Amino acid sequence: MTTLSLKNITIGEGAPKVIVPLMGTTEKEIFQEVETVKTLSPDIIEWRVDVYEHVENLQAVEEMLSKLRNILPDTVLLFTFRTHKEGGNKKISEDYYFELLRTAIGTKNIDLVDIELFSEEINVKDVVKEATRSDIYVVMSNHDFHNTPTKEEIISRLRKMQEFGAHIPKIAVMPNSVKDVLTLLDATYTMKSKYADRPIITMSMAGTGVVSRLSGELFGSSCTFGAGREASAPGQIPVSELRHTLEIIHNNL
Repeated sequence: MTTLSLKNITIGEGAPKVIVPLMGTTEKEIFQEVETVKTLSPDIIEWRVDVYEHVENLQAVEEMLSKLRNILPDTVLLFTFRTHKEGGNKKISEDYYFELLRTAIGTKNIDLVDIELFSEEINVKDVVKEATRSDIYVVMSNHDFHNTPTKEEIISRLRKMQEFGAHIPKIAVMPNSVKDVLTLLDATYTMKSKYADRPIITMSMAGTGVVSRLSGELFGSSCTFGAGREASAPGQIPVSELRHTLEIIHNNL
């Protein structure tokens, strides 16, 4: 499996890299949140633009990205609009979704862009090409906030992301039992050991799935999400607690 180097981090080796989301609604809230998150020394900061009050104004999004890059010049920045169907904050048309992604890519003020797998295939592939031409890496994602698919289906989705050109395939699922968490971990290890030729991100959500956010180095997930001021998904734990546990596991492998 190859690794991915961005700025001062290498994704796919060592302990999982810690991603912290920005969940502020207004510009003021986002800047306050950035100051808090910076003290946590995350490896990657994710801007969850679907909660931003001016997300439907492309110029406002461009300007905010410019400001974020100015205050976070050395931090890997992930741009994410989580669609409503996959647990996001706002409903928008698919056309606008892809226009938003293309706008973010065009600024070149991001390092990573999230593209959801279950969107129009031709648009997904086109935006992957645009991102790659701009030296921006693609996190292709899928989120199931209700269930955990079978092991075979989880692997199938991750492999499809690879086929579509994702630099980092990502899947998040909701467990309804401890067995579901084991399914996700088993799928992760099988994907890593048999099929993955690049870093992957997997997680089982909610309290039941917390172990999956901690054990990525063992099973094969290369990044994990920690809560800054606010969690962006069920089961995220504070960054300080997350790092402590990641270090314990890393130092004993």
